[in-house]
Amino acid sequence: MDKTFTIKRKFSCISERSPMKIVEKLGLKLLYKTDPENAHHLAIKALKYGLTPKAGVYTSKRLKQNIAGLELPNPIGLAAGFDKNAEVIAPLLNTGFGFIEVGAATPEPQKGNNKPRLFRLNEDQGSINRFGFNNEGMLIIADRLSKRPNKGIVGLNLGANKNSSHRAIDFVKVLETCGNFIDFATVNVSSPNTEKLRDLQGEKALTALLTGVIETRNQLGRQIPIFLKIAPDLTSEEISQIAQVARHTRIDAIIATNTTLDRTNLMSKHQIQTGGLSGKPLFEKSTRVLAKLAYELEGNIPIIGVGGIDSAEAAFEKIRAGASLVQLYTALVFHGLSLGRDIAKGLDSLLEKNGYDHISQAVGSGIQDYL
Repeated sequence: MDKTFTIKRKFSCISERSPMKIVEKLGLKLLYKTDPENAHHLAIKALKYGLTPKAGVYTSKRLKQNIAGLELPNPIGLAAGFDKNAEVIAPLLNTGFGFIEVGAATPEPQKGNNKPRLFRLNEDQGSINRFGFNNEGMLIIADRLSKRPNKGIVGLNLGANKNSSHRAIDFVKVLETCGNFIDFATVNVSSPNTEKLRDLQGEKALTALLTGVIETRNQLGRQIPIFLKIAPDLTSEEISQIAQVARHTRIDAIIATNTTLDRTNLMSKHQIQTGGLSGKPLFEKSTRVLAKLAYELEGNIPIIGVGGIDSAEAAFEKIRAGASLVQLYTALVFHGLSLGRDIAKGLDSLLEKNGYDHISQAVGSGIQDYL
């Protein structure tokens, strides 16, 4: 592997002398003393009250891309799950992300699974959640999305209700209701916290589901791109099948990956908790799935790499493994909301140091390292 990627991930683009960074670090220390889910609610309130970074989006000629028809200032996105109910779109767009994804939204409001359902794995720089698509429902979320700022790229993660008798129809309902207010929609069949949801990743079920979603998209006033989010706990054969379905249905991008059920090499006492594991422990597993998928797709469908991104180096590795864009979430728990902008800036520098005039030249350059 390139010497670039043996650099320890202690690299940081953040100036420790920055007053905002000092405030952010103090805020994180306070949040660590709070129940994880309550800390998340406090973070949402802080965004509402303007107590978070407002540095704006970092961009450059090297980072700008058009992916699936979306003009993106940089490739660093916020993954779904942080702003479940589309409450803080405007402040999130000011923190530095090139795009954000809200949700997941389901047709009917639902409380999700019983608490506690979110656990910090401090020793592993990760977390485990079993939320179960808790959200206020598509009508409330659609209303908020209709009032979003005109600037910025905002997508919606589509989900299905736990007690639904026809989950495939749930995805269509949410898209019909919210589709005219978003820039892309993600079909989420990969959450491990809704029983049998991952069964929809099978070839026949997935083809039928995506066909219905795309037909619905085609009837909207806006022809938004449709993304598919997959699990990391897939066999090589299952990845190949998903690649075939993606080509057949002509979806616009694949997000690889969601959280994992794997618990290999964890140190935290919370490793015994059920739910999806995210953060740094997911990095290698999700990147191998990403590279396998990129190999199967041969560059015909863009991939968004997710899982364990906490630095510019980690983002660079995802890109080398085949990702055109990346998303992060769990790392914000440990590094704060300024991380998105910091990674974008650091990635720009890494691309330049490695002789790339544009990010597209680096995409897939290291696939073989992960196969």
